Amino acid sequence: MNLRRTMVAALAAVVSATAFGATGAAAPAKPSAVTEVVKDGRTWHLKVYSAAMDKEITIDVQRPIDESTPAPNLYLLSGLDAGESSASWREQTTVLPFLAEKHVNVIEPIGGRGSYYTDWSDPDPVLGVNKWRTFFTEELPPLLDKTLQSTGRNALAGVSTSGTSVLQLAEAKPGLWKSVAAYSGCAQIADPLGRTALKLSVENWAGGNVENMYGPANSPLWQANDPVINAEKLRGTELYISTGSGIPVFEDLQWYQTNAPGPVGMVNLTVGSVIEGAVDQCTRNLKNKLDSLSIPAQYNFNSIGTHRWSYWDETFRESWPLLERGMTSAS
Repeated sequence: MNLRRTMVAALAAVVSATAFGATGAAAPAKPSAVTEVVKDGRTWHLKVYSAAMDKEITIDVQRPIDESTPAPNLYLLSGLDAGESSASWREQTTVLPFLAEKHVNVIEPIGGRGSYYTDWSDPDPVLGVNKWRTFFTEELPPLLDKTLQSTGRNALAGVSTSGTSVLQLAEAKPGLWKSVAAYSGCAQIADPLGRTALKLSVENWAGGNVENMYGPANSPLWQANDPVINAEKLRGTELYISTGSGIPVFEDLQWYQTNAPGPVGMVNLTVGSVIEGAVDQCTRNLKNKLDSLSIPAQYNFNSIGTHRWSYWDETFRESWPLLERGMTSAS
């Protein structure tokens, strides 16, 4: 009998140690944290551990000239490649030099290709674990405020696929970003047009599976993450929304031919025109919804333009006063 009790006690001890650790308490999850700061002049290269994704994310920060005075944070999100390639604000525009004269921390996340910077319901075999909404709304902001000694006021801007993401993030946590700019992003994702655009980006160009993002087409997650359907949550946020028409001009032809001469360049021109035309329709649907809710926004519907960086370089400057106002106003 004593032997039996001893064996039971020993087995219980093994199970307890396996489940809870040797001390009898569950091992705490590793918290989100800034794990590395490398200063290269006014550019700080941060490594930020995300507990939600269990990995380190690279965040580049362009600091203001005067670091002794707290500055607000402007998040700049690149498109489908998420800053992992040369298709980024830094490489394709003159926005960083423009902002170098402003009193602002420019936040450039690097990573999350094809993720739409959202929380995926399941890990993806190609794109991995994506919990970017959690990262941007819960994990990163307080870490940046502490590391940069910022004012705690934020603005958010995104281009192409991230033009969708910035609206989703603003709706996920109203008030976190005081001003938001979306350039050439399709704001609707739950209807056939929007879902097709998202599917082409994630699956055809990034190699992921949208069912790992929001599930099958009839999943309620699609509507729950649709910026047009949830537009009421944008109330109180300063909004700048822009798009081209998809109609190319001579400068577009020159650009596409310079990057890929011959037939390939013409195909790319056609693709850029079709994408921007579809984005224009999405954006007009967003405007109709915001108008119906009496939610103000500043719009730029360009009568020309394809889906390329030179247009976004220009429209960023037009949007800057609105972005700055949101980050600096007393309200």
